[in-house]
Amino acid sequence: METISVDMDGVLADVYSQFIKMHAAESGETLILENLEGLAEFEAFKHGPKHVRTDDFFRTASVMAKSQEILKKLNERYKVFIVSSATEFPKSLTEKQSWLNEHFPFITWQQMVFCGSKEIIKADIMIDDHFKNLDHFDGRTILFTQPHNKLNHNHKHQRVDSWEEIEKLLLS
Repeated sequence: METISVDMDGVLADVYSQFIKMHAAESGETLILENLEGLAEFEAFKHGPKHVRTDDFFRTASVMAKSQEILKKLNERYKVFIVSSATEFPKSLTEKQSWLNEHFPFITWQQMVFCGSKEIIKADIMIDDHFKNLDHFDGRTILFTQPHNKLNHNHKHQRVDSWEEIEKLLLS
């Protein structure tokens, strides 16, 4: 059975909506997603480093559209591991685990991998939104489109814009 490594932030959890909501609450300014294309997250959100250290930033993030139902199908056909960098920000590890337990109850604790660097991850397929995680990976790589990677077309990774596209790629 093939193994799949699935990222959380930007793939399962909609952290851009979280950043936009917190930015608006703090500054009164509503940012437009399209205007953030090509910018790293902390370039796009100047208060981002503070926000990721705020209580419940990771715990209350929205779920990406269709990710729950499609990940459940993938989990029936593949060995799925949720792999998230969760040691950089003090509250993220426990918040991410609670978030997964709430929104993806079919993912067991044995399928949750919280780490610093993803360089050690071995699987057949990796789904992620960051080149830094995909570029070193030895297996099949799927780049989930987010504003920070949208303008970069010089890569070897297969790009998807939605969970429906992942479903077509891996379940058809």
